Amino acid sequence: MTSTARTIAELRRVAATRGGVSSTYLLSVRSFSSAAAAATSSASDSHPSASSSSESQGKSSRWLLFLPGAITFGLGTWQIFRRQEKIKMLEYREKRLQMEPLKFSSANPSIEELDSLEFRKVVCKGVFDDKKSIFVGPRSRSISGVTENGYYVITPLIPVHNYPDSVGFPILVNRGWVPRSWRDKFLEDSHDEHFADALPSPSQADGTKSWWKFWSQKSIIVEDQVPSVSPVEVVGTIRGSENPSIFVPANDPESSQWFYVDVPGIARTCGLPEDTIYIEDINENVNPSKPYPIPKDVNTLIRSSVMPQDHLNYMLTWYSLSAAVTFMAFKRLRQKIKGR
Repeated sequence: MTSTARTIAELRRVAATRGGVSSTYLLSVRSFSSAAAAATSSASDSHPSASSSSESQGKSSRWLLFLPGAITFGLGTWQIFRRQEKIKMLEYREKRLQMEPLKFSSANPSIEELDSLEFRKVVCKGVFDDKKSIFVGPRSRSISGVTENGYYVITPLIPVHNYPDSVGFPILVNRGWVPRSWRDKFLEDSHDEHFADALPSPSQADGTKSWWKFWSQKSIIVEDQVPSVSPVEVVGTIRGSENPSIFVPANDPESSQWFYVDVPGIARTCGLPEDTIYIEDINENVNPSKPYPIPKDVNTLIRSSVMPQDHLNYMLTWYSLSAAVTFMAFKRLRQKIKGR
């Protein structure tokens, strides 16, 4: 376009310097000028389409600047709903824990009944089958400001025959927390006891009878008439299996490694049905002479890893971030407009 204008100007200057100019020459100059004007107008007519496409792309890029602010605003709003759900859940647990403890009958509750009984206090009487104890962990516990690793010990509670208040079916009981040293000693004693039971008696080894066996029969009969076990009372709450995070390893029952509570898996390992009831001991009357296992504090049942106050903090964080990125997008947009 610029070269055409320069050509027309040059022709006019030549025509002005030469006084005598033919009509044919002037006609050619005029026709060339009209052709250049037409080319200029056609170029100007094609320019609006290109400018309109660039403007549409600019508008879409403007909206993309506000997308992070909209996303963070939505996350902040979601925390409001999560906070309300958490408040209702904790109030539900607290209300159920304040109810009177239940006593199990001889009938085993169904799965539907167990779902409705979760977080209800129960009173059970029976004897612990210590040989089938399962240790779940490691779990840390703060004692006098010092954090110590330990385990939860889960033991089957077995019914006592001819005892009216005994449970009528086995129950898995989380008896509480024990330190690592306590668990190691327990496993060592259990192994020694199992090894001693596997050894044959002298009379069995040589195939003869012991000379004192006849004289000991009377004492054995007397011991059989005396109850060998005394039932224990357990006050706990009905719970279910834990939901581990993606960072928790899978349980390995064959090597006796349990990282989280899996009620059906623990029940199978203990030789019990998969629908066995699982309760957590919350008895506050701990014998000072036997400090372990330490039962769970009932207040921990009305707490969560993320409390309502935490959801409120998350909400404020997301809203603040939304305001910040929206302000930055608006400032960036103003700079583009001023640049034009």
